[in-house]
Amino acid sequence: MTNEQQSENRFNKSAGGFFLAIGCIIGAIVGGLLGQPSIGFLSGLAVGALIATAIWFYDR
Repeated sequence: MTNEQQSENRFNKSAGGFFLAIGCIIGAIVGGLLGQPSIGFLSGLAVGALIATAIWFYDR
């Protein structure tokens, strides 16, 4: 099978890992500005995980 045939058989999947990572980074930065970087990190992680899960459900 050539690469062209393989790509035609696959569906394009969106990746939610970007939102998970960027949520952690932005959450830590915002939390740091507010004096609570660990709470900001966890909040960003939760929001990123929610978005990543929503993308996974949508692509399923």
